Amino acid sequence: MSDDASLWSALADPHRRAIVALLLERPRPVGEIVEGCGLSQPSTSKHLKVLREAGLVRVRQDAQRRVYALDPAPIAALDAWLAPYRKLWNRSLDALGRRLDETGREASDETSHDTEGPTTKD
Repeated sequence: MSDDASLWSALADPHRRAIVALLLERPRPVGEIVEGCGLSQPSTSKHLKVLREAGLVRVRQDAQRRVYALDPAPIAALDAWLAPYRKLWNRSLDALGRRLDETGREASDETSHDTEGPTTKD
């Protein structure tokens, strides 16, 4: 695996993220990646080279085809790096949930204390 900066740089491009998403499903030959991403073959090959150099994908030769697959190790390293930020995000979401629950209870209390019922026209 190469350095973290090359991982982030490789994943910064939306076309490369689309390739990673395709490879998440299963390993694929270059032709399927070209078709799935709607890019030209030369452009796809350039993106695959960046992903391969960043350590995000592996390639194996299958007769005349090159088959690409995700390498889970760099993804696991990114996940570990993101873990403390995910905890921070979860705490923020928990606080928001508590606040929304309080607001909902306050609105419910105000409604139940309302002595005037709805008026109807006859």
